[in-house]
Amino acid sequence: MPAKKTPRRARLLVIAVVLLLVAGVGYGAYWSVDTVRASFPQTTGSMELDGLSAPVTVKRDEHGIPQLYAGSAEDLFRAQGFVHAQDRFWEMDVRRHMTAGRLSEMFGESQVETDAFLRTLGWRKVAQEEYDTKLSDTTKKYLLAYAEGVNSYLDGRSGEELSLEYAALGLVSDYKPHKWSPVDSVAWLKAMAWDLRGNMQDEIDRALLSSRLTSKQIEALYPDYPFDRNKPIVQDGAVSALDGAYDPEGTPAEGGNPAQNGTTAPGTNAPGTTAPGGAGQGTGTGQGTPADQTGQAGQAGQGVQTQLAALAASLDAVPALLGPNGDGIGSNSWVVSGEYTTTGKPLLANDPHLAPQLPSLWYQMGLHCNSVGKDCPFDVAGFTFSGMPGVIIGHNQDISWGFTNLGADVTDLYLEKIENGTYLYDGKKIPYETREEVIKVAGGEDRRITVRSTRHGPLVSDRSNELAGVGDHAPVGDVAPDRGKGYAVALRWTALEPSRTMDAVFELNTATDFSGFREAARKFAVPSQNLVYADTEGNIGYQAPGRIPVRAEGHDGRYPAPGWNPDYEWESYIPQEALPWEYNPERGYIVTANQAVIDTEKYPYPLTEDWGYGARSQRIDDLIQSKIKDGGKVSTDDMRTMQLDNSSEIAKILVPYLLKIDVEDPYVRQAQELLEGWDYTQDADSAPAAYFNGVWRNLLKLGFGNKLPKEVRVEGECLRVRPADESGPIEDLSGNPRTVRECGTRAPESAQPDGGDRWYEVVRTLLDEPDSGWWTPGSRFEEGEGDRDALLARAMEDARWELTTKLGKDIETWSWGRLHRLMLQNQTLGTEGPGFVQHLLNRGPWDLGGGEAAVNATGWNAAGGYEVIWVPSMRMVVNLADLDGSSWINLTGASGHAYHSNYVDQTDMWAEGEQLDWAFSRKAVEDATVDTMALTP
Repeated sequence: MPAKKTPRRARLLVIAVVLLLVAGVGYGAYWSVDTVRASFPQTTGSMELDGLSAPVTVKRDEHGIPQLYAGSAEDLFRAQGFVHAQDRFWEMDVRRHMTAGRLSEMFGESQVETDAFLRTLGWRKVAQEEYDTKLSDTTKKYLLAYAEGVNSYLDGRSGEELSLEYAALGLVSDYKPHKWSPVDSVAWLKAMAWDLRGNMQDEIDRALLSSRLTSKQIEALYPDYPFDRNKPIVQDGAVSALDGAYDPEGTPAEGGNPAQNGTTAPGTNAPGTTAPGGAGQGTGTGQGTPADQTGQAGQAGQGVQTQLAALAASLDAVPALLGPNGDGIGSNSWVVSGEYTTTGKPLLANDPHLAPQLPSLWYQMGLHCNSVGKDCPFDVAGFTFSGMPGVIIGHNQDISWGFTNLGADVTDLYLEKIENGTYLYDGKKIPYETREEVIKVAGGEDRRITVRSTRHGPLVSDRSNELAGVGDHAPVGDVAPDRGKGYAVALRWTALEPSRTMDAVFELNTATDFSGFREAARKFAVPSQNLVYADTEGNIGYQAPGRIPVRAEGHDGRYPAPGWNPDYEWESYIPQEALPWEYNPERGYIVTANQAVIDTEKYPYPLTEDWGYGARSQRIDDLIQSKIKDGGKVSTDDMRTMQLDNSSEIAKILVPYLLKIDVEDPYVRQAQELLEGWDYTQDADSAPAAYFNGVWRNLLKLGFGNKLPKEVRVEGECLRVRPADESGPIEDLSGNPRTVRECGTRAPESAQPDGGDRWYEVVRTLLDEPDSGWWTPGSRFEEGEGDRDALLARAMEDARWELTTKLGKDIETWSWGRLHRLMLQNQTLGTEGPGFVQHLLNRGPWDLGGGEAAVNATGWNAAGGYEVIWVPSMRMVVNLADLDGSSWINLTGASGHAYHSNYVDQTDMWAEGEQLDWAFSRKAVEDATVDTMALTP
């Protein structure tokens, strides 16, 4: 059933309270009900839209979801820009300022460092290059029409008429929105690519861990993918020989008719795009780097450690529009052939796991040409990004598609020897490039920064004050350059090279078969995603697209590389023809949930070594198998039920060990008994789920967290440790081991151990090693001195007391949802604004079930706490036998306007696992329409 709308009287009471708060804090501003409602969009009657060639009809259902009907493609996207701006312009404006490194223009001094980092990355610069040199003329026309639609809505409207946030910002600033440009839309793709950039955080973390752990210990925390237990995406594909090099323009390969299944491997001559420069003479990176040539972790020097720690802090400061970048961010998507469905045609499900935000990242919409043909080829609906034309995930009249993050290793950090305006490469000093950037600051003076770049990319280490003068004590070896003032850190990343991803969006929207789908995927350079496919003819498929580097032999991308050594270059890119794909596999279904794409023994190219570990994907696989065995069929209801599965894989592994522990304390034993007979499901009202997750969190802290360096532990959490350099006396004056107080520095949502399915694999292995040093509950790893059962007992005890503090003494009243809560926060003023503004804009809490690495992936970071930090940001199930029989749900609502009836009207349904009927045909849309508006020339 639809969520109840907030009564008008209740809304007015809240507004009245806000008015009193505003008056009480002395702002001297008077916000009336009219001010709050001033930005609500007009949804009936008619409005003029400059540039239209003919009227466009906008039909909205009771949830404010619009379906647009136009006579030309350009009119369609002009109207899309207009409607996006009606509902979401504040979100669009903040997003474009972020991608351009211009947040300081809106929010002042506090955003200067973030802007400087983003200017260094140069997202806006690359987006401009893409628009100028890469995108097709047709795509440019669509982008321009979209921008004209946005600007038509902005024309003549004051800030408070665009959004309540502008009225709040007006209390302290004179900021006024400026016109939208096509490049503003293209730049959004860079933000999406950044949040889905792959293993860069793992690369940094492994280097940081080397200050305290040995190579063997680090590798134990990054185990191999369990191919024997958790199936990869591509299972039936054959490997065939095919010569081919990456074509940056996305030109189609010869032929192109899909075979039954396939991955294509390189032939003997796949040159790709070789980086210039010959082989170097060096044989290693030296002691001052976190890795040697064989990829073994070494003891990183103090200067390098400090630089990488500062870089990690800079990464935390960059707004994550999609979610924390780590083991948890991902998605589920799967497709089942009609052979195994009750409809006789494929069913496709998708639910991307991203950061909870208000409004949701997604905006539901339909884009329909009145007459579909060559000149106007769009009849598509799904989830869009406000600020960008087209549909990102959804279906048209012929095909449907979904995305999950592939997680390919598309970034490398390079240590650079900088001296007197040069960097060292292959024994030569080469001048680095520079460019000047001016950051305008609201209420302050302009700031000027210099961005420096080497052949590998921008020097991201320049963007932290901590890095000034760092490296005086960095140890170096015979084959590394003299340390001087330390090494700088450059970033090489595929998204900093112009591509045609925006072209791919429109081609996906208009593809009619698998060949067209694959052709569109060829252009989807960044971020590298898993694309699943289904069509109304009954076919299913999968394609791994993306620009993925091939590294020189001996360079695996797991640790920062020595920038002075040519042996560590990218040699080419994986040929597009060689990327894994499947078409109508014999098993009858395809599951993608961030697991390994293909068995590395069957595929010649390294995609990454930092996959998700397959807990979610294998659970989905098992659920499908349980339905289709013995001739069973999967229904649309089954697909939705699978999306809500909250079974805990780590609980199945660990609970039998916990129940064998002889607990003497009756208070703790009472909690232990909660686990007896538990079915491992993590419902919101489950007391066993609450206790188990408390045990899991404390187990990780005792066994691992306290042994990790401060750079990856939670900010502000302190403990006594032996000095890392091992210098000085072993004991203090009292004869006790000498220790120092050390406090973590990492943001809670990105700290380690985060409890994701990588840690499932770590603990699964160690349970068979009861004397491992990891089972020592302290800050030191004592080889062979651990006691597994003692640490498990301690974790149960600590969890009992922690949950007593949080949930009360009576375990009968405990519930997982009371610990595991979702708050929806406006991503700007809702987190940083005055308290009364946060109250006005934010909503929640909701008590949720699900959990980390469950299919219902309401993620939390075990190091940081139990709060929900990423969610299934939307859910959809597409029925290819009857597109009107599909369903969808958004995390919040269509509107970005606080107190609008569509602000969070889908959230209660989302939390309960419900979905809305998804009208697509003209008749179904007509039946669902409650508001109709005509946009006229």
